[in-house]
Amino acid sequence: MYIIGENIHIISEKVKEALTNRDREFFMDLAVRQVEAGAKAVDINLGPRKKDWAEVFPWVVEAVEAVVDVPLSIDTTNVDGMEAALKTIKKNQPILNSTSAEPERLEKIPALAKKYGAKIIALTMGTSGIPVEADARVEIAVGTLIPHLMEIDFPMENLIIDPLVLTTSGCQQYCPQLIETVRMLKYAWDPAPMVSVGLSNVSNAVPNDNRPLINRVYLAMLMGVGLEMMIANPFDEKQNNVIKWIETRDTSTPLARVYNKIAERTEAGEQPAPEDFDMTDPEQVDIWKTTQILLNNVIYADAYLAN
Repeated sequence: MYIIGENIHIISEKVKEALTNRDREFFMDLAVRQVEAGAKAVDINLGPRKKDWAEVFPWVVEAVEAVVDVPLSIDTTNVDGMEAALKTIKKNQPILNSTSAEPERLEKIPALAKKYGAKIIALTMGTSGIPVEADARVEIAVGTLIPHLMEIDFPMENLIIDPLVLTTSGCQQYCPQLIETVRMLKYAWDPAPMVSVGLSNVSNAVPNDNRPLINRVYLAMLMGVGLEMMIANPFDEKQNNVIKWIETRDTSTPLARVYNKIAERTEAGEQPAPEDFDMTDPEQVDIWKTTQILLNNVIYADAYLAN
């Protein structure tokens, strides 16, 4: 699993404070610790920075590149900010996060990525927003995104499709459709594009205590349909265990067997079944309940684990 570390994100109060104070050491330390925890790239999400983008993006890029040797993902809606970062990056092929099928962004951002030899994350979102159904999201990829990239002679090996994870709290019907979108994208084009997701989006607006569990269970499902890249928290050791268990097919412990079974069922187009779980184990019961909200079989509520 190729993890793009998500922790340099403007929604974090610590990141906001460090940016305000131009605390270079904060960003350097956070980047190093993410890489040491297993991140293979580092996402830099500072928001649009409409007023100070020309100074801020190069400043952060220089700080992070001074201490890590992994690619940087420039995560902003500010096209000028993207270019300011791209001009500064020296070490590795960068990633632009992101374009969509909206005409203005599709015109500007792939051309920018091509100019600087960057990879690009392309979202399956058009002018009317994000469709619920898997086939509609795949159609955006193969009917709009990929044809435009081919038209401008963009290297297809530099394309990453993001079919857009949405939260189970309020957008529950999207969760199983996303799984099927990832599955379908693996067969929708030859060669199949790389697929990435923002994993923690699935637990946005969920009580903090439940977020890691929802992320881990969804990860197992997505790995079952071939997910190989994600923007995620590399500090989550339990998440990293799930990755290791599924990648190595390790079934030596009860939890390892459960997560592998979730991946196997999803790969086969099946849903996890009660017999896959030891219902006398409270932890496995919580995992079972989580599969049911993610598959939209049970209506999500913040107290779903208590029901």
